[in-house]
Amino acid sequence: MKISKEKKEKISEQILAFLYQVSPRPMYTSHVAKEMARDEEFTKDLLIALKKKKLVTEVKKNPKGESYSQRSRWTLSEAAYSAYKTQQSHFNRQTSL
Repeated sequence: MKISKEKKEKISEQILAFLYQVSPRPMYTSHVAKEMARDEEFTKDLLIALKKKKLVTEVKKNPKGESYSQRSRWTLSEAAYSAYKTQQSHFNRQTSL
């Protein structure tokens, strides 16, 4: 089954919103996939596309500084986090009026 570009963009937006909610904690690909109710490989492809757009950052080391052999964790890039924070502030001000 082929997923349209529009649907991929919407799922990508949901991924970004999820990473914003859990920020600054990086999440494993499997956790993001579970939250989105999507296949891990499909989710990984979307995360890699978001990385190319500089919207997410891939974390390849654990908190002790040791490299992961096959796993990756993901977090919002600084620029994406700032944009979401600004958008949330603006949205909150509008809804409180």
